[in-house]
Amino acid sequence: MALPSLARVPAPPDPILGLAERYRADPRPNKVNLTSGVFVDDSGTTPILATVVEAERRLAAAAASKLYRPIDGELAYRELVRALVLGEGHEAVASGRALATQTPGGTGGLRVAADLLRQTGSGSTVWMSEPTWPNHPQLFASAGFKVRSYPYTDPTGRRIDEAAMLDALGQASPGDVVLLHGCCHNPTGVDPSADLWRRIGDVVEERRLLPLVDLAYQGFGDGLAEDAAGLRELVRPGAELLVSTSFSKTFSLYAERVGALIVVARSAEDAEAAQTNVKAAIRTNYSNPPAHGADVVRTILSDPELRARWEQELAAMRNRINANRGDLVEALDARRIPGDWSAIADQRGMFALLGLSKAQVDRLRDEFAVYVVGAGRINVAGFTSSNLSPFADALAKVVAG
Repeated sequence: MALPSLARVPAPPDPILGLAERYRADPRPNKVNLTSGVFVDDSGTTPILATVVEAERRLAAAAASKLYRPIDGELAYRELVRALVLGEGHEAVASGRALATQTPGGTGGLRVAADLLRQTGSGSTVWMSEPTWPNHPQLFASAGFKVRSYPYTDPTGRRIDEAAMLDALGQASPGDVVLLHGCCHNPTGVDPSADLWRRIGDVVEERRLLPLVDLAYQGFGDGLAEDAAGLRELVRPGAELLVSTSFSKTFSLYAERVGALIVVARSAEDAEAAQTNVKAAIRTNYSNPPAHGADVVRTILSDPELRARWEQELAAMRNRINANRGDLVEALDARRIPGDWSAIADQRGMFALLGLSKAQVDRLRDEFAVYVVGAGRINVAGFTSSNLSPFADALAKVVAG
């Protein structure tokens, strides 16, 4: 027996992680990495939060066992995450029709959602924004979905084309899945207004669609409650949907791979039934979730003093990102780079989309050691006082031709 012939053909590199590998191998001393979505401080370091250090200290002092965790994770963690996303007093929480499951990061949550839907006979089509996170299409295609896109931004790439978006969603068939970014849209940084969220909810209800909300950055936009407002607009009485959330960014727990999948059903009885199918999908995949990251999140969220300190750390990261946006606009305007860049300052989250051509992106990398993704997606959280000016200088030269 031998490996399949296709296994001997190298797969193409991941559009984001592959670039990060090229960056690490680049010997040039002044290289700039704006590819991966990680937060850095002004020294260029991704810090461990002080509250995480304290939570790990407490966990180490109380360590007693390394037994398997339940398939869907510890109940205390699941309830705390559900309350963080939906709000403790939300009807879906109080009624028990929303149940959370621990997953290996937000990507794990998305994959569990995809497997749950395909294994239980959902529609085979998933709609996602154009553009979207590059891993979204391949993740759902590999799970057996037909991937379709709905328009998201206008030609500037910095404002939502509301009419085109709603028109496309109005053509979706009952039972189709609609993937929505809960906040801090990746890659554009452009989020729906409260009014647009209401209209999206109306289309979902009228067309009988199933929303799947990717909430990877709750707290990185305007605040914990503010960033969940759009999602909560969709959780109407009797409405059903799925939510995948991640704590990689907001707790700076990138390496721990901790997240959750929340299933909101029509009733508590339906939610309990759905939970058995979530567990069945997990059992044949990774069987049980890892413990450490979830224990850190649980320790922080369950302690009022630690949680208050974490929210301060989260606000500091959020404020730094938003300040970087303003600094970036000033730097681009100072160099008279053609275009209206002002919208970048009003966007939210880690990313902005510059709307560059492939040739311009390649030239940034090859001539100036500046690494960006796709059509010029940049990680705004990756700017420091030492790399912002070199980036703006390089961009000015590339745009000038």
